[in-house]
Amino acid sequence: MSTVLGVFAHPDDEAFFTGGTIATLAQDHDVYTICITNGDAGENSLDKSDSEQLSLEEIRKAELLEAAKILGIKKTFFLGYKDGTLSNNLYHEIAGKIKNLVDDLKPEILITFEPRGVTGHIDHVATSMITSYVFERAKSVKELWYFCYTEEQRKKVKEYFIYWPPGYGESEISKKIDIESIWETKVRAMHAHASQRHDVDRILSRFENLPKEENFQIIKK
Repeated sequence: MSTVLGVFAHPDDEAFFTGGTIATLAQDHDVYTICITNGDAGENSLDKSDSEQLSLEEIRKAELLEAAKILGIKKTFFLGYKDGTLSNNLYHEIAGKIKNLVDDLKPEILITFEPRGVTGHIDHVATSMITSYVFERAKSVKELWYFCYTEEQRKKVKEYFIYWPPGYGESEISKKIDIESIWETKVRAMHAHASQRHDVDRILSRFENLPKEENFQIIKK
């Protein structure tokens, strides 16, 4: 059984973007994920009485562990960086930590965001660059899968960052994963991130009428 490692910026990225692919791969691969930041800069949709005993960082870590269980992830590694702080002075430090995990786990496939970060979020862009750097230097890794939105999917998204990059044309996409049969698993994993319900509802409403698929650009060595 081969190994897959997903590298993401925030708790919920694994479910919101690639949950169907992860759940599909987990059926016949050992799937692990890395979460670089603690997600503590996000909004909190929970009632105050439900969350006042815990910090948002603690809440989001517990939610990610629950989502990972639903998706079949064997283990999630938390690097614990502050949400929104990924920048030049941290890149090599983070890359070193990820490279150490890659050397231990020996994955054949790495999964992360496409180079524009899918949404334009700077933490996503940094995660893509760092993962690409590790990919070039990891002997075990044969393929790098960049998750991306199609042009059709992108049209469903309204701006809420300063800049949301365009989607990709059909000729630019290497692989489509049909997640129709596992869609409900992805939705359950998304709902496990209860503190992010505002995003869960927005994403599901926008994509409900589109094909149930996740798209990737694949780089091979």
